[in-house]
Amino acid sequence: MGRPPGAARVVTSPNPTSAAAGTSDPAVDLTVVVPAYNEEDRLRPTLDAIREHLNADPDRWGSWELIVVDDGSTDGTARIAREVAAEEPRIHVIDSAGPNKGKGHALRTGVLASYGRRVLLTDADLATPIEELDRLDEQLGAGAGAGAGAGAGAAIGSRAHPDSRIDVHQRPLREWLGRLGNRLIRAVAVPGIRDTQCGFKLFDGDKARAAFADARLRGWGIDVEILSFFRRAGWPITEVPVRWSHRAGSKVRAVDYAKVLLELLRLKARGVRRADLAVTGLFLLASVLLYKNLWWDLDHGYLADSMQDQNQWEWFFAVTADNISHLRNPLFTTLQGHPDGVNLMANTVMLGLSAPLTPVTLLLGPTVTWALVLTLGLTATACAWYWLIVRWLVHDRRAAAVGAALCAYAPPMISHGTAHPNFLVLCMIPVIVDRALRLCEGRRVVRDGVLLGLFATYQIFLGEEPLLLAAVGMLLFALSYALARPEAARAAWRPLLRGIGIAAAVALPLVAFPLWWQFSGPQSYTSVLHGDNAGNSPRAFLEFSGRSLLGQDFRADALAMNRTEQNAFYGWPLIGLAAIIVVRLSRLAVVRALAATAFAAGLLSLGPRMRIPFTDVVLTGPWKWLADKPLFESVIESRMAMICAPALGMLVALAVDRLNRAAVREYRAVGLAAVVVALLPITPTPYPVRERPDVPAFIADGTYRDHLRPGESLVPVPLPDPGDAEALHWQSATGLGFPVPGGYFNGPWGPERTGIYGAAPRHTSSLLRDVRYGKPLPPIGPNWRAQARRDLAYWRAGVVVLAPQDNEEALYAAVVKLLGRPGERIGGVWVWDLHGTGDG
Repeated sequence: MGRPPGAARVVTSPNPTSAAAGTSDPAVDLTVVVPAYNEEDRLRPTLDAIREHLNADPDRWGSWELIVVDDGSTDGTARIAREVAAEEPRIHVIDSAGPNKGKGHALRTGVLASYGRRVLLTDADLATPIEELDRLDEQLGAGAGAGAGAGAGAAIGSRAHPDSRIDVHQRPLREWLGRLGNRLIRAVAVPGIRDTQCGFKLFDGDKARAAFADARLRGWGIDVEILSFFRRAGWPITEVPVRWSHRAGSKVRAVDYAKVLLELLRLKARGVRRADLAVTGLFLLASVLLYKNLWWDLDHGYLADSMQDQNQWEWFFAVTADNISHLRNPLFTTLQGHPDGVNLMANTVMLGLSAPLTPVTLLLGPTVTWALVLTLGLTATACAWYWLIVRWLVHDRRAAAVGAALCAYAPPMISHGTAHPNFLVLCMIPVIVDRALRLCEGRRVVRDGVLLGLFATYQIFLGEEPLLLAAVGMLLFALSYALARPEAARAAWRPLLRGIGIAAAVALPLVAFPLWWQFSGPQSYTSVLHGDNAGNSPRAFLEFSGRSLLGQDFRADALAMNRTEQNAFYGWPLIGLAAIIVVRLSRLAVVRALAATAFAAGLLSLGPRMRIPFTDVVLTGPWKWLADKPLFESVIESRMAMICAPALGMLVALAVDRLNRAAVREYRAVGLAAVVVALLPITPTPYPVRERPDVPAFIADGTYRDHLRPGESLVPVPLPDPGDAEALHWQSATGLGFPVPGGYFNGPWGPERTGIYGAAPRHTSSLLRDVRYGKPLPPIGPNWRAQARRDLAYWRAGVVVLAPQDNEEALYAAVVKLLGRPGERIGGVWVWDLHGTGDG
């Protein structure tokens, strides 16, 4: 089946599968495949450079062939390729008849027409110089000699390798978008490979032909498809550092990374409609744009409005990964709140995500996990609502997409997207709602009940409070729908209750121990108090949030607890549109039930006492009868308004569906314009990011280890708390090598074990906190020093560390007086080693 290496050829439209079973020709040592589309200006220099390099060392490269695949070029690419082939018989041209079919098609055609023992793929622009082939060849040769039966696989010229050299960079925005797209592709398909879209790869020839024969993608995604094939086959893939330069006129654009993701999704879900894929892609794009500032610089970016929550959540991800990797109890740790520890089940650690994402956290760090959870969690939530609306409410994909976008990207959700992924990743809620609706049909009660129990169990490990809010919303809707359609309620209540009983029987054994640990285990607490002003103002429903297109921070800040709790803020245009929809479609029972659900949830969110705006009139709200009940006593009541988001989203979906089917064009145009006017003001804007402080060198370089003995804690000054938890970043960014007293978590306080944020305060921690925020230092005498010794002994302190911060001089003076000696400047911080001093 061989071919004389000196025989030139020009092929038209070969059958890509004809060589699927082919193997290498012993007479051909190397095949170089160059896909070309409208490369008239760059092709000849590229071919000349490849030919010159291979001829310069014939002993190394032996016999070779170069295949140029012209992929439907409309310029002189094919002519130039044929001219060069006429000069060099080892250069062959494949003319792909017809229009451009995509890079994947061209690569598959070229590889399946190859005979080389090794196959090099290179782009026509030679962004990676052909001389870098030497490095790839050495690495592939090393793989072939490594034993283990795997042999050589693939060597990738990786721009992202830390030892690679970029001679000419792309524009910063394009480079950032490329990195972001690459990270998403890695997360979805080939984790662990830095550069999935490199155009310079060297393969074992037979393995390459097998992989490309199996490939189906015609576009840019084929690179990932081939690498995934190699991974499944167990063939080694090595990334090799190379030189790389951006070439003007490059065919690869940042948007092509999104195309790759869509191609991969399409490959894995052939039965999914194109409209569904398009909607998914749009939701992903929206989520990426919202978090683009965070993705831009994961090393130093910090969501500006998250207060200390990003530090806390990264620590949660890190400590879960650390517990799992060391086979420790994932429900408890003493790395915060030392020595008492933290009941992790009683905190929002999202074990349902933090546990399975352990490999990501260990390999890429907790900040990457944090960014992935936010970005992909928001996307998954939008997709889940879209799926639910299509299945149960409307069949018009456009209407469902608009409604799902409002469900997932409504202002309350975006507010929590700053700091609370447990209220952002709500993709299981639509799945639970769907299963409850199936139970009402009474067809497969046992199966649906079992699945409902499993889904509810998983949601408990994502977030218990969102599940409680969802249950309240579902109950409100069920009661409202039962009043609107009593005959439907009579038919549904028996299978529904039976299914819920089955779900409880499935879920309770699975969650019994974790819930016991949460409510009765070490460092458990009874309830968390949030104060008397945790309800919404009625005005909050009509205003715009700070993260909305027409929102203003100073107006929203006055109506919310903080920027992570802007739990209403739907804006007066949307509230007005919802009222019109309810009036126009009131004949539909589902519309009346959705309206009643939204109204009741909004009323509950006002709290136990409702103040009429611009008056001194205060009314008793219905929340008063829930505020002290189990489970509800720890809920921030303003969050009840989050139930309104899916209700409003579904009302809008119904309206858009009716408008799209309206016979009168003018009526349809006016109605859709009203929807745009209502939604545009609350369109979310990208999250702002601030520069996060660097970890002090004393921590980052591990010097602290010289000052700690086993079981001892490092005491930051002041101790970490909900107002300043930067010490948690020190821990999570450096491998959790030391415990700290204090912290940012929910724990018990006092004989009643009331839940508070942070560790129970001690005299010394309170003193240092007061000094940090500007209070004068009281006279420090023997009593204060004795108390400091007791507190340090309680914390099992080995070293005290004061990092640069506001009021650093006053804090330094306080510690000097408490410990009776000056600190030592080490690694950018003040250090007091407590060993042998009588302070510990």
